[in-house]
Amino acid sequence: MYKRDLVSITDYSLDELEALWTLADDIENHPRRYKSSCNNLKLATLFYEPSTRTRLSHESAMIELGGNVIGFSDAKASSASKGETVADTMKVMSCFADIIAIRHNLEGAAMVAAENSRVPVINAGDGGHSHPTQTLTDLYTIRKNFGRLDNLRIGFCGDLKYGRTVHSLIEAMLRYENVSFVMIAPDELKLPKGLKNNIIDAGAEFVETACLEDALPELDILYMTRIQRERFSDLSVYDRLAGTYILDKEKMQKAKEKMIVMHPLPRVDEISTDVDDDPRIQFFEQVMCGKIIRRALILDLIERGSEEPIRRWEDIDAEGECTNPKCITHHERGLKPKYKRSSNGSLLCAYCDCKIKNE
Repeated sequence: MYKRDLVSITDYSLDELEALWTLADDIENHPRRYKSSCNNLKLATLFYEPSTRTRLSHESAMIELGGNVIGFSDAKASSASKGETVADTMKVMSCFADIIAIRHNLEGAAMVAAENSRVPVINAGDGGHSHPTQTLTDLYTIRKNFGRLDNLRIGFCGDLKYGRTVHSLIEAMLRYENVSFVMIAPDELKLPKGLKNNIIDAGAEFVETACLEDALPELDILYMTRIQRERFSDLSVYDRLAGTYILDKEKMQKAKEKMIVMHPLPRVDEISTDVDDDPRIQFFEQVMCGKIIRRALILDLIERGSEEPIRRWEDIDAEGECTNPKCITHHERGLKPKYKRSSNGSLLCAYCDCKIKNE
């Protein structure tokens, strides 16, 4: 039996997700039943990037299951400051803990972590690449509001280029029927071409616009994101784009009565506080859903293995360098390139899903 990890949302099949929702519902309805489920077990939270909700959500989830927590909340407080690689850190930390949650600024770090850990690994965010536990939170929130995950129109607004929560949720929703998307962003922050191709290949409908007001009346869900200062190498571009979209009470009057507003948080100025008492605002409910679903995930990964290891790359005889400067392959020694093919046959880096140069 092999260990299970959550590196990408697609590591879980739709049937496995349904089982996870059922477990989460039971945990929410009968919390005392699970208060000792992780007695004498330890979760290590290895956070190389700042985090409030994601780190504390994982830690509180483990504590409410009766477990303990170890780890660090800043890379400077770890041996990474001395030059230790993610691979070596994971080989060490998996001797101390029963399950590990890792957040890292480099894309593909979660895959490296999973490959070098003897215990289950949870990707708590790797750069602008993926954030599957936030996606589980988002899916669970949508399911609780609509009772379904199909036949929905979702608008994503703000930073669609670097927003890992957006990328993960799109990939997840593409597996459900009759889901369509409205991409609301300035030209500089549009959805990456690779993700657009994935939507097209899946046969889903999507439109792009720069106007939030025009998109609002047709949406079932509005997923707002902040413009992420930490993702910009040129801060003058950030300064020009910050404040592009602000959702306020006046704009909310154009939305459906049953539309919900989601946000991975933290918010800066993209959602005015004058809408906080609107019942359609769901981002604080998302936080509670996140703790519940992470309790279910921790239990599931600890208790259930896999008959076969998950292969995140293909045996492709190729040479070439990843074109993504934020990919972990450009920053950590000893990593061999690993490849996979996109749906249209392009050669991709298995760590970060970006194109390979000199294919």
